[in-house]
Amino acid sequence: MTAGSAAMYQAMTTMGLAAESGYKGRIKLEGDPKGATVLILGAGLAGMTAALELRQAGYKVKILEYNNRAGGRNWTVRGGDTFSELGGGKQTCEFEEGLYVNLGPWRIPYHHNGLLDYCKRLGVKLEPFQQINHNAFLHSSTAFGGKPQRVRDIKTDFQGHTSELLAKVTQKGKLEGDVTKEDQEMLLEALKSWGALDKDYAYAKGLTSAEYRGYEKDPGGGLGAAPVPGDPIGLSDILKSKLWGSLANFALYEFQTTMFQPVGGMGKVGEAFAKEVGDLITFNAKVTKIDQDEKGVTVTYEDTTKPGAVQEASADWCICTIPLTILSQIEVKVSGAMQAAIAAVPYASSVKVGLQFKRRFWEEDDLIFGGVSYTDLPITQISYPSTGFNTTGKGVLLGCYTWNGPNSYEFTALSPQDRVKRAVEYGSQIHPQYKDEFENGVSWAWHRSPYTLGCAGDWTEEARQEHYGNLCQLDGRIMLAGEHASYIPAWQEGAILSALNAIGRLHKRVLQG
Repeated sequence: MTAGSAAMYQAMTTMGLAAESGYKGRIKLEGDPKGATVLILGAGLAGMTAALELRQAGYKVKILEYNNRAGGRNWTVRGGDTFSELGGGKQTCEFEEGLYVNLGPWRIPYHHNGLLDYCKRLGVKLEPFQQINHNAFLHSSTAFGGKPQRVRDIKTDFQGHTSELLAKVTQKGKLEGDVTKEDQEMLLEALKSWGALDKDYAYAKGLTSAEYRGYEKDPGGGLGAAPVPGDPIGLSDILKSKLWGSLANFALYEFQTTMFQPVGGMGKVGEAFAKEVGDLITFNAKVTKIDQDEKGVTVTYEDTTKPGAVQEASADWCICTIPLTILSQIEVKVSGAMQAAIAAVPYASSVKVGLQFKRRFWEEDDLIFGGVSYTDLPITQISYPSTGFNTTGKGVLLGCYTWNGPNSYEFTALSPQDRVKRAVEYGSQIHPQYKDEFENGVSWAWHRSPYTLGCAGDWTEEARQEHYGNLCQLDGRIMLAGEHASYIPAWQEGAILSALNAIGRLHKRVLQG
């Protein structure tokens, strides 16, 4: 996520990670399904979206869910929660009341219209999520003596230096033939404003640049109140540090202002859906077999609280939202093409660590109110809470969020407790207060999650071309849905849109008789 912006955005678009939401408004399933029954596998957002809309359209719906809670990856952990990873890593969260960490999704782009609409319909209150904070840090362990730099300084100085260079080229007439003389004059004025250049089109220490990058000494009141400008960082130093690569995280379409978060944690979304369809859910249901014939679908499952107790559930149709990593290990009676599609998609590795501290030192000492700091250390980033600003008491940071690659695999291999320990050690290189202020923490490695075995579908362009259409087809009486069956994988919007598309096509098929 800290690669060059152009290359990263192209890669994300190719894999469907930067695609725009295709939500066109609330679905209307018109026509009488005549008592048709639908069995939904999985009570994540895709499964519960399908259940909510199908029941309203007159279908008889039942959901089987592996966990003892609804929401799936939509999951907020609070004090008192107990959970276990594969391999026996059991944890009990010790956060103070009111504090939480989102170990699954944690932010909502403003253009994820489907999710936002369901939040509105279900009464989920939202508040702004701070993605960009100019006062947060960009950190390289090999640049500036390991000292973190403010986002504002790197962004403003890089922009200023490049504006000065372009202004010099423009003044020398090097753009003749590409830009008209009139446009060159306007370009110079634009560069002066955009790049904080002085009257000589130079980016230099002074009050002009200080209005953008801040001051060495801020303006005050009374005697000695005059501001003192700071020294800009040299262009060569910025280039060699490679910190400019992290600026893409504030410019990409997915992360642009305004982003949102539910008040009280992302889990509030799953809880709101469960309030509507919770009576349809059978919890602790581990699916072991999915069979179908020309008349319907039969699913075999076990109650995880009573191992060995085999049960069956049948319906006319089935919407399966089980992650492909799990589904590929279950006996499923579908076509060879769909079997190949299920087996073709690996899942991304991701690890999150939540850390509770005695006080909100990032606000009190560093004046960082929300936002994200990025680093080349294995923790990758630190996200500061976007709520409870300027209050006393304890606070929780997202102290590590890895996504694929060596760092993610390294953290996955550690015990939950060792991940927390490492996150504190690495984080203290950015915030020295860590070691004195840290109290407790939790972590989650998604490849050790028993119900997902990974974070999200990790499509390649080649795999999409060959398998995506087959994955999304109505195969007999079975249809798949979930973020993996979308062009917005890893986002809740992808799960919702996939479910809406699936039930829309299923409904047409049912009405055909």
